[in-house]
Amino acid sequence: MALMPKRIKHRKQMRGKMRGNATRGNTVAFGDFGLQTKDAGWVTGRQLEAGRIAATHYLHREGRVYIRVFPDKPISSKPLETRMGKGKGEPAAWVAVVKPGTVIFEIGGVDELTAKGALRRIAAKMPVRCRMAYRRHGM
Repeated sequence: MALMPKRIKHRKQMRGKMRGNATRGNTVAFGDFGLQTKDAGWVTGRQLEAGRIAATHYLHREGRVYIRVFPDKPISSKPLETRMGKGKGEPAAWVAVVKPGTVIFEIGGVDELTAKGALRRIAAKMPVRCRMAYRRHGM
């Protein structure tokens, strides 16, 4: 089932701006390898779920997959063949706003070659360009 918040304060949000690079959530914190974005964009809950399924299927129940972002922004859309006016549409999807440098997924408990294959599978499902990131062990 796609990720979405249980309850929210406001049902509809404005689109907003995605300026600059990620300053938080831009390092690998839980696993050993991560998938880091190179572009800004919206990642829907369905895309995150597709990535999670692809990774767990590739890993054959070994290792652990961490999802570092959560889709908490409602995106509204009006029905097809509706005339202009008549207000804003109903929430259709939930998205996570990602900036360049945001770590979306992390994988731990497997070797680098296996993690690379799993992260490549996830990256194919994402709407933004991604790269593989490593944990910095000096911290």
